[in-house]
Amino acid sequence: MVTLYPENSGAACYTIYLNIIISAMMTEKKNIIIFGRELIEEDSIRQIERCITSSEDIAVINADAHYGYSHPIGGAVAYKDKISLSGVGFDIACGNYAIRTDVPVKDIRVPEIMDEIYRRISFGIGRPNNEPVDHEVLDKINKAEFIPQRKLFKLAQEQLGTVGAGNHFVDLFEDAEGLLWIGVHFGSRGFGHKTTTGFIALSRGSSFDERVREGPMDSPPILFDINTDIGQSYIEAMTLAGEYAFAGRELVIKKVLEILGNPSVTYSVHNNHNFAWREKHFGSMYWVIRKGCTPAFPGQKGFIGATMGEDSVIVEGVDSDLSRKALFTTVHGAGRVMSRTKSAGRKKWIRGRDGIRKLKTISKGLVDFEEVKSKMSKRGIELRGGDADEAPECYKRLDEVLKCQGDTIRVIFRLRPVGIAMAAGETYDPYKD
Repeated sequence: MVTLYPENSGAACYTIYLNIIISAMMTEKKNIIIFGRELIEEDSIRQIERCITSSEDIAVINADAHYGYSHPIGGAVAYKDKISLSGVGFDIACGNYAIRTDVPVKDIRVPEIMDEIYRRISFGIGRPNNEPVDHEVLDKINKAEFIPQRKLFKLAQEQLGTVGAGNHFVDLFEDAEGLLWIGVHFGSRGFGHKTTTGFIALSRGSSFDERVREGPMDSPPILFDINTDIGQSYIEAMTLAGEYAFAGRELVIKKVLEILGNPSVTYSVHNNHNFAWREKHFGSMYWVIRKGCTPAFPGQKGFIGATMGEDSVIVEGVDSDLSRKALFTTVHGAGRVMSRTKSAGRKKWIRGRDGIRKLKTISKGLVDFEEVKSKMSKRGIELRGGDADEAPECYKRLDEVLKCQGDTIRVIFRLRPVGIAMAAGETYDPYKD
């Protein structure tokens, strides 16, 4: 193990593991770069180790990393001839989109605006749009090259321009000049989820639309050889799901702008994670899979959301030796430190005799969400929805995480939250684990 202490690194917040053997069963030598080693639990590190399958693979795990399905959230792996379904994940092309308006925050009524956002935009996984929408991406789905995706047209149409559950949001921010920003975070909705589960079924020899169990969190990663039919089909399907995710975020931003009276947009940044990119690194071509982490090439802008109550940031990739070793990859958020069950307790949806689903608490969590809401209110933040599992104490501190990324990025804007809209805890979520 070699520990490096570069200038401006944030006190040795990254560790490079070079040429190590991770277990008796895996004898090949591995290359893994770990940012913020002290912030990451061992389970996540073991997951990224299992994702490496040859001496040519390169892995990066960022300071916001935490345990995920087969592949840690906040981890990137570069493969020469493989693509990882597990690394892309269920929410294909989940991403962040932020725009700056020419409107001063002091000139708008934030509570009323947040009420209207929560009324017109649908929050919660599996929920349809409150308003009919249309977009050219729907025509592409109707004529998808990967034919099984065409069967998902109705689902895609119903959910386009909707926001999921969990840490997905529509927020209002104020920058240092007092100007209003709009920021959103969500992905490809049920269309992406069904695409992923369909390929899990195909990987097991079943049909695309056959229901299969996803398997445990520590399942080996599902890898497709890019030179096979299933590998090429997955790339096509993933790409289309990515276009769908981008279209959804654009529609939501457009709707918020309409609510605001269509002010001018003076700055925008739109980036995604949970995807596979074809890129050149160290003189060779790779498929770089980034799960819960964002591309940050020199000059490339990124919107990184913090916890409710903390400043989010707009960052820019920096050209440095460390950036190159990190595959020009950075964080996408703060990263969890407390599970959803531990924070919010265990709950279960039960259908009553009247046929209506009701949420029943099985066990209480550690977070008092009423106290969280009170703190938000005292800070002048208008909160709509949310639950204990999205409280600030469930996450790492974003500033600490960013410090651990060293000279790979620089912050160019800090955004103070003034309005937060998320799915409520009682929102029915058929996909939530």
